[in-house]
Amino acid sequence: MKFRLDRDVLADAVAWTARTLPNRPTVPVLAGLRIDASDGQVSFSSFDYEVSGRVSLDADVADGGTVLVSGRLLADIAKSLPNKPVDLHSDGSKVTITCGSARFTLLTLPVEEYPELPELPAASGTIEGTAFAEAVAQVAVAAGKDDMLPTLTGIRIEIEGEKVTLAATDRYRMAVRELTWQPGRPDLSAIALVPARTLVDAAKTLASSGQVTVALGGDSGDSLIGVAAGGRHTTSRLIDGEWVPNYRRIFPTETATVARVEISTLIESVKRVALVAERNTPVRLSFDEGQVVLEAGSGEDAQASEALQAEVDGPAIATGFNPTYLLDGLQALGTTFAHLSFTETPMKPVVIQGVDSAESEPDGGYRYLAMPIRLSG
Repeated sequence: MKFRLDRDVLADAVAWTARTLPNRPTVPVLAGLRIDASDGQVSFSSFDYEVSGRVSLDADVADGGTVLVSGRLLADIAKSLPNKPVDLHSDGSKVTITCGSARFTLLTLPVEEYPELPELPAASGTIEGTAFAEAVAQVAVAAGKDDMLPTLTGIRIEIEGEKVTLAATDRYRMAVRELTWQPGRPDLSAIALVPARTLVDAAKTLASSGQVTVALGGDSGDSLIGVAAGGRHTTSRLIDGEWVPNYRRIFPTETATVARVEISTLIESVKRVALVAERNTPVRLSFDEGQVVLEAGSGEDAQASEALQAEVDGPAIATGFNPTYLLDGLQALGTTFAHLSFTETPMKPVVIQGVDSAESEPDGGYRYLAMPIRLSG
């Protein structure tokens, strides 16, 4: 195998593919990056039986072939090379990389032991990359981190024609985002539970590639998701198991009090007041007569309080939240004001949405639900 690529093109392709390499591979070959060259194209691939990544690009190919080399080492070498064309040549059990006067020789791994890469499923539809990345990031903040509860570490994707609903929860909060896309067929209906970390990474790295193709399916039924754009694609196995049934019923259907607060001001205030909050204790919020008062700490402990201007419609209400969970929801909004909806009962969850002004109503596209913490006394 022998081909030539520009240094920046090589470094970018290798880095993108190597990002999915396992930190502790179960077998040595899974630490490898597979390189395939033929007919004016070169592809770089990685796979750990769960997640795969592949980049295909045009190259000056003199001789075709396939090799497997240490992925992380190749990535480190590629980004350190001088800004000149790079020649890569394989000879037996070695691969030689030449760039200007720099020369590296790598040992190959047994490519015949490398697992067969999964094929990208047939396209289900397309969506604008930036919008997709934003929606996935907004929802992922509520996904669980406990691998002992795998179904809660995923993002649920629900497709009904042109409507896509993303949802995630760790039992203490929930985030839901609705958006439109271009389905492969008008009557398309599908549900998938995708590992949140994988989907966030794929959506983020493909955000600038224009239209992103999302594909659900695979040889063993609906077991894979593929995300592709610009000659790059990632596949991931879906999470097996039941997610939260009837999750839409968790959102309150009635609202007693509505408050609107400038997000940047509220975020900074929560951060300040939370400095004195002990672990697993809430930041208390009291909404009444044009203001919200934030408090933390009690008794002989350190205490803090701060009052902010707020537009409050409805009866006064006092409640408390885990400050980290509250900040996650506020920071995901991406708007000027936060719209908070409360029921008559302080222990019922709050629904947080974003609005562009203190007078406007939320469009329902993104909703973040947070469970309150019972206040002492």
